[in-house]
Amino acid sequence: MKKLGFGLMRLPMTEQSGTAKIDLDQTKKMVDLFIEKGFTYFDTAWMYMNFESERAAKEALVDRHPRDSFTLATKLHSEFVNSLEDRDKIFNEQLEKTGAGFFDYYLLHGIEGSMLPKYEKFDCFNWLLEKREKGLVKHAGFSFHDSPELLDEILTKHPQMEFVQLQINYLDWESQWVQARACYEVAEKHGKPVIVMEPVKGGTLAKVPEKVRKLFNDHAPEMSVSSWAIRFAASLPNVMMVLSGMSDLAQMEDNLSYMEDFKPLTQEEKDLCHQAARIINQQIAVPCTGCSYCTQGCPMHIAIPQYFSLYNEDMRECLEEKGWTVNYSNYRMLTDKFGKAKDCIGCGQCEGICPQHLPIPKYLKDVSRHYDR
Repeated sequence: MKKLGFGLMRLPMTEQSGTAKIDLDQTKKMVDLFIEKGFTYFDTAWMYMNFESERAAKEALVDRHPRDSFTLATKLHSEFVNSLEDRDKIFNEQLEKTGAGFFDYYLLHGIEGSMLPKYEKFDCFNWLLEKREKGLVKHAGFSFHDSPELLDEILTKHPQMEFVQLQINYLDWESQWVQARACYEVAEKHGKPVIVMEPVKGGTLAKVPEKVRKLFNDHAPEMSVSSWAIRFAASLPNVMMVLSGMSDLAQMEDNLSYMEDFKPLTQEEKDLCHQAARIINQQIAVPCTGCSYCTQGCPMHIAIPQYFSLYNEDMRECLEEKGWTVNYSNYRMLTDKFGKAKDCIGCGQCEGICPQHLPIPKYLKDVSRHYDR
């Protein structure tokens, strides 16, 4: 397979009757182009796009292309499994929602220390292997957000897992929180190929500081800024697939332009990525990827990722010189629909589900000090 996968977590959206809906027309064009260029890997999950991503996969992909022309991955998340029966209930509904007949890749979703006991309690690893034996799943694995030590423990205990999905990008490569390099090396030690998620870190590595943009452009002016992030991940020898959550046709066309005939980064180019990481890390206030897992159960309906994005942009500005940015207005407009940052009650549900293990209530206080005046 070519190394670029189409992540169906951030699909194009359109407004219909005042409500945001998946733009299926544009999604179909993107799916068609992706397959036309020889790419085959599509990745979705039970709760992506407010539980609509799997249905979009059916309409845009499964119903319109031969089953042997693509591979489809989806996932089981522990949040929705509270009994042995829930496993099959969700799996069977996923088969119905996608119409795929079987899944080429199936993952236990987002394993971390707090979730692992639940996966073990309901015997999800063996359950997944049984699905593979029945031909309903071709390849069994899991996605992971925790320490290299825990990853080593899981792969030692469950050697039948065929692959692991990790968050890897040049910004997180040496991160003390994500520990991308160390986790990658654990997977490599166990001989498990890696699927990469968040290679552009939720868009962070597509909108870099000017100093980083110049660094990349001086070396290869024909390459987009985001291409450096995806090519960095794809250049790792043990990486079998890099997922990109392409949210419009232009992003897809850019990704296909350099991944159709992929050439790994040279050592000089890898060094430039590490240099870029050092520059960016000096300017990022909140290392949020915008996955939005934190918002689904927020009792105060706070637009957490959006507020963090605005805050990060402002922290990169010379505020002493400007005194005001458009993000103050953007924040006020968001608070017409959502709770303010200062409305956070510190319940902690967001921290419990955050794949980055961020102290979200603490960061919301920073946001509030900046915007709630």
